[in-house]
Amino acid sequence: MAGTLYPPQHAMFLMRKVIELQAARPPCGISSTADSEEPPTPSPNVIIGNTTRPPEARNKPAGPMDTHLTKPADASTTDLGRRVRAARQAQDLTLETASRLCGVSRSTLSKVENGLMSPTFDVLQKIVVGLKIEIGELFGSTPKVSANGRRALTRKNEGQRHAYRGYQMELLATDLAHKAMLPFRIRISAHTLDAFDDWGRHEGEEFLYVISGSVCLYSELYAPTRLNAGDSLYFDSRTGHAAVSTSEEDAEVLWMATSADIPQAPATVPLAESGKK
Repeated sequence: MAGTLYPPQHAMFLMRKVIELQAARPPCGISSTADSEEPPTPSPNVIIGNTTRPPEARNKPAGPMDTHLTKPADASTTDLGRRVRAARQAQDLTLETASRLCGVSRSTLSKVENGLMSPTFDVLQKIVVGLKIEIGELFGSTPKVSANGRRALTRKNEGQRHAYRGYQMELLATDLAHKAMLPFRIRISAHTLDAFDDWGRHEGEEFLYVISGSVCLYSELYAPTRLNAGDSLYFDSRTGHAAVSTSEEDAEVLWMATSADIPQAPATVPLAESGKK
């Protein structure tokens, strides 16, 4: 009550309480420990091949081209990206329009153009079809069109190189335009299916011949097929597939793909249900 006088002992007691309360109060602008929230603990990342993705991504279906490289892009990836952008801009296409024509997401196409992603063969095929260019153009070649007597010579180790996931690819005969086949020499560095986050799947048919080492080809429709040096396999590219090396060393294969218009493959199943253990 105002004007009330307290005994000296009572006044000293109140003063000590005020001093204690002021000492306990934190400085301005700083919350007390009891009122502050602990920062959320980041969830651990799972490394899938060249991709750093959160754990839930394993159960999340990947898009046709959602393969991200978290490590710095090498010169070949950067050059490829510049050529994709040049081909798009030469046709006065916006990123949005080009992504629709190619059948890939806008963000994915942007990452490819900026050298932040090393595209799979599936994606390369979508880009060359959507932009109506030759695959060799993306690797610095100038494919020639010849009406008769078509031929292309590629000397040892002189093909155009491209790496993604567990494949180190060498594109062959890139100086020839409008080919019915796309030949590759591939070193398979993947030794488990963990190197892949989704099936490989695209238009056409494929032929695989093992040059050295041994390979296991996983398929969404068939049991895993083991191939040794000298063995070969021909299959529908629309059927989801992935190849891994089962030898101690990386396997080397001759891989050929077509872009022929063939009937749709049967219904597909997720990679996780293919017998992957």
